[in-house]
Amino acid sequence: MSQLQIIVAVISAIVLFLYGLEGFSRELRTVGGEKLQSWLARVTANRFVGFFIGASATVLIQSSAAVISLTASLVDAAVLSFRSSLGILLGANLGTTTTAWLVSFKLTGIGPYFIVLGTLLSILPTRAKLFGKTCFYFGLIFFTLDLISVELRPLQQQPWWNEVVSYVSSPMTGLLIGTVFTAAIQSSTVAIGLAVILVQQGMMQPDAAIFFVIGSNLGSTSTALIACLSMNQTAKATAVANFSFNIISIVLLFPWLRPFAQLMLRLSEPTMAVALAHLSFNILLSTVFLLVLPWSHRILVSVLKLPDPAARPG
Repeated sequence: MSQLQIIVAVISAIVLFLYGLEGFSRELRTVGGEKLQSWLARVTANRFVGFFIGASATVLIQSSAAVISLTASLVDAAVLSFRSSLGILLGANLGTTTTAWLVSFKLTGIGPYFIVLGTLLSILPTRAKLFGKTCFYFGLIFFTLDLISVELRPLQQQPWWNEVVSYVSSPMTGLLIGTVFTAAIQSSTVAIGLAVILVQQGMMQPDAAIFFVIGSNLGSTSTALIACLSMNQTAKATAVANFSFNIISIVLLFPWLRPFAQLMLRLSEPTMAVALAHLSFNILLSTVFLLVLPWSHRILVSVLKLPDPAARPG
């Protein structure tokens, strides 16, 4: 198998994974989009309620970018206040950590069963048909994760692979590559899943994967920043707030990033350590900013010069 064939096969598997993720998220929004929007719109100034709803919605549709973009659109429509949106943003960041755990538990073998089940449900003349595509895409996500792991194996034999991975081994380059890669493919789920698979295959050091995954947290903020370009000033501030939470957390953690990675590796085996590090980082981010959210809100309003009108009732 030539190098070109290997690279094309890996890219094709990743594209299929992206297709499965997009389809799963789209179908869930189609089936329950109005309820999701209703949940988000009913968030009050209580930051803990917003946090819970943001985390739950992200776990459900497996896309923090979709939840954050929807939140920004509600702010743009004055259905949700800027202050109310902040708790949702923090919850969405925590909700996205489920991806690493799903891959770490090696559940990829369930993919074909959900694909078959989804196909069968889709041809039934009942209400179950509504969930057929959702089930199909859910299975496709796990099936393509397994496909990615298979297609990655030949890379181990390539002399240039170790040189490529070595760039991720330092905290600074690991963070930067994780950020840029995630911003380029517009999916932290793919970046995180890929990092965990590489560790499982012994193709990336666990500490390097931790740096990469934390960088992906920052890279994922680019989706909302792009989506908000055509929205009003307050909606744009929602995306800026999400970026600010992540960049400040990374800057504060950076001096201790290598000891942090080593601690995670002492607490768990390598693959689980990557998932644990991603979860711990986001718990730290969420806890700190939830506690100081009233002050963070005032600072953001002042710096961004926002009027922040109250949300319309309803």
